Amino acid sequence: MFFSPPIVIESKVFSSLSKVTPWAKNNQAWRDGQPIGTPYVSLLEGPTFDSCGNLYCVDLPNGRIVRFAGNGTVEEIIQYDGWPNGMKHHKDGRIFIADYKHGIMALDPESHTISPILERYGTERFKAVNDLFFSSTGELYFTDQGLTGHQDPSGRLFRLRTNGILECLMDNIPSPNGLVMNLDESALYLAVTRANAVWRVPFRNDGSIAKVGTFVQLSGGAGPDGLALDIEGRLAIAHAGMGCVWLVDQYGEPIYRINTSVGKHTTNVAYGGYDRKTLYITESASASVLTANLDVPGKQMYGDPN
Repeated sequence: MFFSPPIVIESKVFSSLSKVTPWAKNNQAWRDGQPIGTPYVSLLEGPTFDSCGNLYCVDLPNGRIVRFAGNGTVEEIIQYDGWPNGMKHHKDGRIFIADYKHGIMALDPESHTISPILERYGTERFKAVNDLFFSSTGELYFTDQGLTGHQDPSGRLFRLRTNGILECLMDNIPSPNGLVMNLDESALYLAVTRANAVWRVPFRNDGSIAKVGTFVQLSGGAGPDGLALDIEGRLAIAHAGMGCVWLVDQYGEPIYRINTSVGKHTTNVAYGGYDRKTLYITESASASVLTANLDVPGKQMYGDPN
């Protein structure tokens, strides 16, 4: 099947971690476990906005959380003994972190302290959690990626119910990564990086899943990473290694290709700005945040009060 060529949009640099010096540290243990070519001086990820419009991001190899103000100035909020990978604001003001090393953690932005939320599934440690998403009812979905891929398709998708019950929804995924729900929350979009695809994970009325399938099949680069949704149900897909973000409609047809102005390691996306029509893009090879103006606002999510 062929589609019309997507409209091409060029992004621009909003800010960079080069404004925060010196680098906190360089994590050799994390670097040694990654494929050759993975950015290791910094890995900017997990963009999420607070109610004042400040953008928070993680910097995995340096074990820190940073905050970008609306004018692009950046400051380090905390450095700790962890490998933060994904991040979302919770409605109570805390910031939940998918920590590659420890599990699900929470940051208090007022006291700048980190505390554990979920470190194990039963009695076992996670492989290495990657990203997370809150539903409108407060349920937490997160991916457990580790070093999975086609050589080891055992990545997992979890759901933490509001009653504290932790469920493993899938355990056969070759590198689960970013995730977001569709507009009516009847299905979850799941970036499966090593399969170079975005899967659609539909729910039954009882909350169980069935008939999981491919929603978008990509090619080239390293595969899809972070995801975001707008108010029309269009899906923004950060395509790591391709230096772009794809925007597809609710049927999976490509509408826009947003090119990164620096670097090719496009890791994640989030909508922000006063009208939520600005797409913020983390690009890890240059440790930069990029922006692109779109025609439709991003959907306001449970964990994102902006």
